[in-house]
Amino acid sequence: MEKSMIIGLIMLISIHWIWAIVDLTKSIFKKTYLKIIWFLIVILFPVLGSILYFQMKNRFINRRRRKFQPNFDKSTINKIDN
Repeated sequence: MEKSMIIGLIMLISIHWIWAIVDLTKSIFKKTYLKIIWFLIVILFPVLGSILYFQMKNRFINRRRRKFQPNFDKSTINKIDN
């Protein structure tokens, strides 16, 4: 039982670490050097680095606009109801 818990914990940590690396490569940062610094932090300190990255990434990335932007004005809603 103890071995299976350790294996499960190692798998969860590995998945979280890989997820952080993939998210880092896909994110668009405000400054290029921030991406490099975060990449080094996540690689050198896998557990703590990936947790810190997910907690603080919203401060450093640019938000992309959504491609689909629905128009919810009353005229279109009334047309749907009728």
